[in-house]
Amino acid sequence: MTNPIAKIVRRARSNFFWSFVFLDREKRNAIFAAYAFARHTDDLVDDALSPEEARGRLAEWRKELKACYAGSPSSDITVALLPVVKQYEIPKTYFDELISGVEMDLSKNRYGTFEDLETYCYRVASVVGLICIEIFGYTDQSTKNYAINLGVALQLTNILRDVGEDATTDRIYLPADELDRFECSTESILRQQYDDHFRQMMTFQCERAKSYYAAAAQHLTDADRKSMFPAETMGRIYFAILEKIERSEYRVFDRRITISTLWKVGIAAKNWFLR
Repeated sequence: MTNPIAKIVRRARSNFFWSFVFLDREKRNAIFAAYAFARHTDDLVDDALSPEEARGRLAEWRKELKACYAGSPSSDITVALLPVVKQYEIPKTYFDELISGVEMDLSKNRYGTFEDLETYCYRVASVVGLICIEIFGYTDQSTKNYAINLGVALQLTNILRDVGEDATTDRIYLPADELDRFECSTESILRQQYDDHFRQMMTFQCERAKSYYAAAAQHLTDADRKSMFPAETMGRIYFAILEKIERSEYRVFDRRITISTLWKVGIAAKNWFLR
């Protein structure tokens, strides 16, 4: 693994690290290369001084992805990615969708319906799962649906955890029509107003996230359960965070809800031994 890739991985949050630490070296390095691509795609937008600059960076990054698949990468990240996409035959469209998902943040800071939000979740999270299962290896096509549903579940958990943090940047990743249903206005979210309407709305959102975890579980067959243990570890870590959000009675404005490193290690170790 090249130094730039290692640097990006070291910056990864421990949720990511502890999900993949028990993979063999070859697959772990392949996952890290894919993660580095995803992380760098985010950074191209986060570090840009304007939306115009960010769009230009993403356009150049798309060209670099195309060069990678043509066998002529020029960046450290795509040089590391090239043997991975070749060996594991990862479709280019997954990486294209990921870039499109990140690009959505340049033009959307509100979502009218869940259908709109689900598209975003697919692009920024489900396609990452689809990339990962190509590296893990699978035999049943239903495992793709497992990856898609788990990706949405993880992203919804992120959204619920980060409601307060996103509000400080004028972003609301909660469907507007559902906010209306619970009489929870966008203004109250931006003001970080905690009340019964907010709690009822968050209860509804958490139940939806749980339904995606359940749907993922239904699509994971015994044939692929062992190879999916890193994804299952990620799912169980995030499900624990979701449960902690519920136990806090949705006080996501007060703090960023996480679980301890020891808790994550315990989940990862238990999942590895029971795989």
